Amino acid sequence: MKSIEELENIRREKRAELDLRVNTSSDTREKHILVCRGTGCTSSKSLQIIENMRRILEEKGITNVRVIQTGCFGLCAKGPIVIICPEETFYAHVKVEDCEEIIQSHIIEGRRVERLLCRDIDGSIVDKLDDLNFYKKQKRIALQNCGIIDPEVIDEYIAFDGYKALEKVLTSMSQDDVINTVLNSGLKGRGGAGFPTGRKWAFAKDAEGDQKYIVCNADEGDPGAFMDRSILEGDPHCVLEAMAIAGYAIGASQGYIYVRAEYPIAVQRLRIAINQAREYGLFGNNIFGTNFNFDIDIRLGAGAFVCGEETALLESVEGKRGQPRLKPPFPANKGLFQKPTIINNVETLANVTKIILNGAEWYASIGTEKSKGTKVFALGGNVVNVGLVEVPMGTTLREIVYDIGGGIPNGREFKAAQTGGPSGGCIPAEHLDTPIDYESLASIGSMMGSGGLIVMDDTKCMVDIARFYLDFTVSESCGKCTPCRIGTKRMLEILTKICEGKGTETDIEHLERLADSIRKASVCGLGQTAPNPVLSTLHYFRNEYEEHVRDKKCRAGACKALCDISIDPEKCKGCGLCKRNCPVNAITGEIKEPHKIDPEICIKCGTCVDKCPFKAINK
Repeated sequence: MKSIEELENIRREKRAELDLRVNTSSDTREKHILVCRGTGCTSSKSLQIIENMRRILEEKGITNVRVIQTGCFGLCAKGPIVIICPEETFYAHVKVEDCEEIIQSHIIEGRRVERLLCRDIDGSIVDKLDDLNFYKKQKRIALQNCGIIDPEVIDEYIAFDGYKALEKVLTSMSQDDVINTVLNSGLKGRGGAGFPTGRKWAFAKDAEGDQKYIVCNADEGDPGAFMDRSILEGDPHCVLEAMAIAGYAIGASQGYIYVRAEYPIAVQRLRIAINQAREYGLFGNNIFGTNFNFDIDIRLGAGAFVCGEETALLESVEGKRGQPRLKPPFPANKGLFQKPTIINNVETLANVTKIILNGAEWYASIGTEKSKGTKVFALGGNVVNVGLVEVPMGTTLREIVYDIGGGIPNGREFKAAQTGGPSGGCIPAEHLDTPIDYESLASIGSMMGSGGLIVMDDTKCMVDIARFYLDFTVSESCGKCTPCRIGTKRMLEILTKICEGKGTETDIEHLERLADSIRKASVCGLGQTAPNPVLSTLHYFRNEYEEHVRDKKCRAGACKALCDISIDPEKCKGCGLCKRNCPVNAITGEIKEPHKIDPEICIKCGTCVDKCPFKAINK
């Protein structure tokens, strides 16, 4: 067991060693090569990059350069990412075969590898990470250590004030002090509901029970969402430490992390982190010499979206089928094994240690009057800079999409953004200047959700988008209640009918009536919010529904049954590119002569439309 003095020595000595990663003016002969080992970069062979760089350094006898694996830097569109510190040189799209050149040129000869330097959206070369437009409007709190520390080395977490908040709580704060600090900070649940975290903790503290539990919800199931996964992969100890703090606040001695089995890197790093914390005496009995006992175990989920709902999650942790319970009683009174239980998601917990160390006023000064702090988003879809972003509450959608995300690629126009995943709504261009906070999103028919933010350009059909999300919800319904089990399926059948060109105007009215009934009568949040994508698209893009029904036309050309793909002979230059790429040989024509599409053969895949450089193909 490490004493407070021993941890402070580690913190001081290790921080001096790692200062070059956050201080570009560090006077050191040593260099650190930071390589992203988040899931995205790992899938692009960043592990092999690390191994190759270490091998080359060893072969060349270079001992003052260390190659470090880190969590996600955020800018996934540029991966695999390599950062060389202390100068913070940012290399993008690095391949295994680039390692030799980087080490020879940059490390040995002191010359940057120009062809690998990261370029901003305007094409300019970026010298440092923070110079990118992608980062300028961000404020990293939950993601503070991601991309800086090796997540598998506890000493690196300790060097950046790791477990100092737990020490402060156990040695100088009462349970009420902790709860009031979190409450006064204004921190709300980042899992989607936005319930005040401190209030939830207070309910559980006051609940009667001989045993209480802390549960971390890491069952991130929204399509396109990877916020929680990235935090667990890049900084697992910040979540573990926060769970221990929550355990002290409510009087719990046991915690569980419920994480998707589809997150193998996150699961591996959590296991490593828990074992390291136990070895240091940060989990177990008499932590920091006090009478506080706390430990954490992992429970793997099987990928059921409904288990993101807190009571369905508890059922699954208990080894039962993941189905929601009727509320009340709420988990704070009767949760896991019918004992008082707190359930917080990963991002919520990732803020806790910073609040304890910096104070409630510091956190409350960030964001808006009613939505405090920052929010992490998984920015994806039709946007240049796909990646992980963390911005102060109140940042507008336009700032995220254009200033941070770099705008819409291929010269297309912004059409909508989906927030909140299958439970959220589609936000049209007219609301691009809406501040991103709980209240503003709710006022325009969307919701914060856990933080997925999917950008869509003008090639997307909003009827088809609604059908996509509802199809997901239908397949993920647990089937417990009739409104969700049957009602969402009926809605999906109507949407499919409309997309196939068989819809009628009464179908639109039927959709709205069904949606209202499902929202009111479903047992849990999955069913209650399932109609949101349909209702929001009906509200903002009703004309597209009417075109599908009345004119049998899909303006985006996404609904194949309503497409009529043809080549404009006035625009066609006869280059043959469409013909060469057609998978079914439906296009005929000679070079430098207008081509034609045989509608009997065409499968309406849209490949020719994408390939035509002259925009001569219409659908």
